[in-house]
Amino acid sequence: MEEKSAFSYRNRTPQEALPGFDGINRYWDKLHQSFAAKILPGEYYVTYHDEVIVTVLGSCVSACIRDRIFGIGGMNHFMLPHTQDDLSHHINSGPSTSASRYGSYAMEMLINDILKHGGRRENLEVKIFGGGKILRHMTDVGNRNIKFVEEYIALEGIPLIAEDTGDIYPRKVVFHPNSGKVKVKKLRSLHNDTLIKREEEYQHTIEEKPAAGDIELF
Repeated sequence: MEEKSAFSYRNRTPQEALPGFDGINRYWDKLHQSFAAKILPGEYYVTYHDEVIVTVLGSCVSACIRDRIFGIGGMNHFMLPHTQDDLSHHINSGPSTSASRYGSYAMEMLINDILKHGGRRENLEVKIFGGGKILRHMTDVGNRNIKFVEEYIALEGIPLIAEDTGDIYPRKVVFHPNSGKVKVKKLRSLHNDTLIKREEEYQHTIEEKPAAGDIELF
């Protein structure tokens, strides 16, 4: 019976992603018995399907935002807040562009896509994760990210109902927008340096390539 079940899971196909999110990696997650969308630094994902969103965070931060009534929600993954002046800018961009690398844009695009696909602003709630100081030679960018996202959601008036931020550990985060449940695992030991290299490369890319080309201000 187990072999037959495993075979059927391998042949399952996920429901079609919302427009604009086709490029996000989606797969069957045996542990959570659900399809999963895995987001990398600079990406975000929104869904109303019965699936989970997964990411691994170091000094980056993820906001898990959902409409608690309709069950549509999403998660972003960003490093480095932008200036406060940018909070009022509108974005004509996508879920994995250079604009979404920055906190202000990542938050705005995530919220806008949730609202665009049926969410209501008055129903939104948020949980935040990450911001660990895992790169000892770097400034405490994680703390900057935490401070930014807390200020942003306070400014937007979105209730913060849970958070697990700071410390020195990376985190694996699994978010189920339909139910609002989040599972967080602190990775107290890394089997390789992939996460550290990814964050270092990510920060270097942000600093070398400004997001201006992907931003439409009006």
